[in-house]
Amino acid sequence: MTPAERLAALRAKLAEAGVSGFLVPRADEHLGEYVPASAERLAWLTGFSGSAGLAIVLADRAAVFTDGRYTLQVTQQTDPTLWERRHLTEEPPADWLREHAAGSRIGFDPWLHAEPALARFEAAGVTLVPLEANPLDAVWATARPAPPASPLRVHGAEFAGRDAAAKRGEVAAALREANEAAVVLADPSSVAWLLNIRGQDVPYTPLPLSFAVVDADGAVDLFLDPDRADAAVRMHLGNAVRLRPRAELPAALDALTGRVRVDAEATPAWIARRLRAAGATVSPGEDPCRLPRACKNPVEREGARRAHRRDAAAMARFLAWFAAEAPKGGLSEIAAAERLVGFRAADPLFRGESFPAISGAGEHGAIVHYRATEESNRGIAANECYLIDSGAQYPDGTTDITRTLWTGPGAPPALLRARVTRVLRGHIALATLRFPEGVSGPHLDGIARRPLWDAGEDYDHGTGHGVGSYLSVHEGPVAFSRAARQVPLREGMILSDEPGFYAAGEYGIRQENLLLVKRAEVPGARKMFLEFETLTLAPFDRRLIDPALLTPAEHAWIDAYHARVLAEVAPQVEGPIADWLRAACAPL
Repeated sequence: MTPAERLAALRAKLAEAGVSGFLVPRADEHLGEYVPASAERLAWLTGFSGSAGLAIVLADRAAVFTDGRYTLQVTQQTDPTLWERRHLTEEPPADWLREHAAGSRIGFDPWLHAEPALARFEAAGVTLVPLEANPLDAVWATARPAPPASPLRVHGAEFAGRDAAAKRGEVAAALREANEAAVVLADPSSVAWLLNIRGQDVPYTPLPLSFAVVDADGAVDLFLDPDRADAAVRMHLGNAVRLRPRAELPAALDALTGRVRVDAEATPAWIARRLRAAGATVSPGEDPCRLPRACKNPVEREGARRAHRRDAAAMARFLAWFAAEAPKGGLSEIAAAERLVGFRAADPLFRGESFPAISGAGEHGAIVHYRATEESNRGIAANECYLIDSGAQYPDGTTDITRTLWTGPGAPPALLRARVTRVLRGHIALATLRFPEGVSGPHLDGIARRPLWDAGEDYDHGTGHGVGSYLSVHEGPVAFSRAARQVPLREGMILSDEPGFYAAGEYGIRQENLLLVKRAEVPGARKMFLEFETLTLAPFDRRLIDPALLTPAEHAWIDAYHARVLAEVAPQVEGPIADWLRAACAPL
């Protein structure tokens, strides 16, 4: 089917269902960041393949909504004769509906939306109609990929650090304290963390897509195909975890009584509606796994250090290779990203990328979440700026690192060096901060921005996000962002530190390390203080740093960081790479 035929077929199904329009989010039944091929409804219908977006289809018009990360991509991938292109925040979908469909009946799939998101559409003056069957799936049926069914894997205690029974006990205790009979978990990351299992159902994150109901006595009903669990997994789960087919979830919800916790933001609306219809009381509350999952235990912290040291060796090999090849002008964005994957894959523990690498040369680096495609892939020229943001999954840790590089052989422009240095100064300001317990991410976001603010400059994304332990590279509930929730930072959390600067049409700058929150020893302090330990180990491009713009303390931090990189990474790499690393880590 052509894009026009797909849209026409969907409109025919909507007419049969008696609705005037339909909401098509980029989501699956778990509302996660990455979705399996079988849930890429937005991409199949519109052609837009970005990781965030929404389409609204009416009888006489249709629109695709994306954020600023994907402005260029949505223009390249969608047909302007079929789709209006709109900005998610500047032109909210609810406002578009109010303007073009007020008073209409708009269909939606209750498995693909959280209740708070639906409330925003209801405020637009339309009547939302839950559809029992997704009409887009009926159109897609013959070409739709099969749902994923990867085998479950045990995430051993040598990596998890805590027994699943102990985690279940803590969640059960929290439910009893709140006078709740059970909690429904729709986030596969929570299920994986709670039960110490992993899978490979979605790209970049080792998840088994599943639901779970945890009772106040610690027993768990795990909903996925039982055939995916071999004897070792079943023995690991034990008798307190009942494996049940996904088709049994509705009946299990019908059987729940009393107060049942549901995290409204992270759970499809279908679940809360089913619970209420069955007579249970929906108790709004946060997923009880989210905060303890974010606070890594001592085994996970040490695993993160090991994973970052190994990842650093791969990065050193890549950076040395790039320094030699880039000035020749024969590389492309995709080739460079693939070479980095190859260096990482030499590690026997490498399990894949933690997100699709952002490999952006020149003007592409200014697109915050750029992803090179066969259509956009461009050569990396000599004497330009190149940004590489990448990460890896290892069973002992998840990595995420960004470096801004100069391709050479000539010297970089003074203005570029000044901007890179200001970004790095902001990075250092956050990395070296000590702060009292109780401080949250939004309080700290501006600290990394001040050197840019002093020059009248800024960037339009958060300064950092939480990172999981062999789970999602983007993990809540904490973040360095003005828009983040007021969740205090706690010991054991891992966050990224990634200020940036973007000159549209010219280049992008971002410098990113991962930070581990730890207790700080502050003489004379009358309360507990926290600080950060830098996990990421890779040199910054010294050619792009202007020492004249650094304070003595900042200068000393860079030299000390580079000395640490050299000491921990050089023993892992071959002679020529170690020689390159010594030069890259020399004092400024």
